[in-house]
Amino acid sequence: MGKIWRRTKRNLVLMGKGAGMELVQVAILVAIAIVIGLIFRTQIESFVNEIFENLSSSKFK
Repeated sequence: MGKIWRRTKRNLVLMGKGAGMELVQVAILVAIAIVIGLIFRTQIESFVNEIFENLSSSKFK
């Protein structure tokens, strides 16, 4: 019984570390996306505004 418990405990610890690393990776990706969004904010706004203007002026109303 002791051998199985140690193996199970070790597997749970390893899985926990992997989940923590995935969370860190996701947080880094979100931070990068926010920074890129802030850097290119005016370009993104003009692009979105242009798309909505084209949609509102189109013949498909």
